Amino acid sequence: MKPFIIGIAGPSSSGKSELAKQLVAHLPGTAVVSLDSYYRELAGYSFDQRAHYNFDHPDALEWELLHEQLLGLAHGEPIEEPVYDFATHSRVPGRKHVDATEFIIVEGLFVFYWDALRAMIDLKVFVNASDEVCFQRRLRRDVAERGRAPESVYEQYAKTVRPGRELYVMPTMQLADLVVSGEESLAKSTSAVLDNLQLARAAR
Repeated sequence: MKPFIIGIAGPSSSGKSELAKQLVAHLPGTAVVSLDSYYRELAGYSFDQRAHYNFDHPDALEWELLHEQLLGLAHGEPIEEPVYDFATHSRVPGRKHVDATEFIIVEGLFVFYWDALRAMIDLKVFVNASDEVCFQRRLRRDVAERGRAPESVYEQYAKTVRPGRELYVMPTMQLADLVVSGEESLAKSTSAVLDNLQLARAAR
């Protein structure tokens, strides 16, 4: 049976990854593919150049590779997802093996941005949250998990994250089949997705 692909999009730190984890808990064996893994290789750039690169523009993603690999999963073929290191802003050796499963979640900022990629998604979920909530969450995450200094997080958010959110991410909300709040309980959002999943599978 062809895998059922769930797309989860939304602004940075809105709660996409947490929602994906909750869905995996309810749909055992579900594979998750992160758009973040497909940032373009910047090995030819100096660390300072990589640190100031605009990662909040769709062109920063090698979406063509994701599309190609998602096609493979849709045909029952396993893929080797790239591994990206946010501390060095570059891909690292090794790959994450992903098997084709009954459900596949692909999540990331721009999952609905490209027509060809969006056309492959059976259920499109947008996780929305206010700019202030997203900023505070990102600040905590980047300092705690990615070794960033608070000052650099402030600078990047103002320079690229917030403009990217308004120009490229939020407009794709209108393309979603379902919009959930990243500020409400995960249980409520998860239940809404599962209800819509059942309806979408029945109509497939």
